[in-house]
Amino acid sequence: MKAIIPVAGVGTRLRPFTTTVPKPLLPVAGKPILAHILDSLLSAGIDEIVLVTGYMGDKIQEYVEKNYNVKAQFVEQEETLGLGHAVLIGLEVCNEEPVMIALGDTIIEVGFQDVITSGKNSIGVHYVEDPRRFGVVELDGDRVIGMQEKPEHPKSNMAITSPYFFKNSSILRNALDTLIEKDIKTRGEYQLTDAMRIMLENGEEIYVTQIKGWFDCGTVETLLTTNHHLLEHVPLPEPQENAVLIPPVYIGEDATIEHSVIGPNVSIGENAVIRESVIADSILGNSVEVEHALLKGSVLGNESSYRGSYRKMILGDHSEGGYYEG
Repeated sequence: MKAIIPVAGVGTRLRPFTTTVPKPLLPVAGKPILAHILDSLLSAGIDEIVLVTGYMGDKIQEYVEKNYNVKAQFVEQEETLGLGHAVLIGLEVCNEEPVMIALGDTIIEVGFQDVITSGKNSIGVHYVEDPRRFGVVELDGDRVIGMQEKPEHPKSNMAITSPYFFKNSSILRNALDTLIEKDIKTRGEYQLTDAMRIMLENGEEIYVTQIKGWFDCGTVETLLTTNHHLLEHVPLPEPQENAVLIPPVYIGEDATIEHSVIGPNVSIGENAVIRESVIADSILGNSVEVEHALLKGSVLGNESSYRGSYRKMILGDHSEGGYYEG
């Protein structure tokens, strides 16, 4: 079975990190966002993936080919015209087979295998307090009877998340073709929600799957929240000499930690060097160097460095930061 994963977004809300790394490859709880998604899909029996790339697509392709032994196809979305458009490009390499769609910047906790074996068209949903930023479903039991895309006046609080499962991908493709042919857009983009609404109007049935955990990694704040949650499922690292680890924490291979207190809720990448520092609620990338620092709620990109005092730091890859009192 194929899974389509749109990964073409620029990730403007996560700059400066996404100036050098595509959003799906940003680290959270010890591995890239995309790795969490792929691991879940492959463990459920998905044996072929279609990645719809765009911004820094070469880096995504390089990562997948280096780290995964799976049949993978990479198709480019040359213009970012919306999720519906991205999925349509991915469907060009599909026939009438069932297909799973998972968003490349969202980590979810769901039984993918249960979704597949149900044999029903289905979409993941999650209750939210303010659904105006999301696609929203109207329900009759667990059957979808209506949809809205980012409505000003939502008819429910059930936001559409991911995954999407369609038992016949050609029916979805026909609905997406209709969007393009009639130039049906919502907020200037071709939306997957609008295509599913066309499917409903044509008599197709779509059901919902309740999502246990839903982590949209679109901002620094949500990235840190996701890191906190996922670390609770990560095994405890080996004790470090001359360091105190307060779980949950993740320590990458060949990282050096000396005379420091790490945790809780901290992930540190490979080959990082931490000396005489206290770090909590933070994500530090590969080959980061931190000395004489007190950091909380911080994100430091790969190969960045910081020396200084207590503060919240947001440093992109290859950046330097420091604070000294004279």
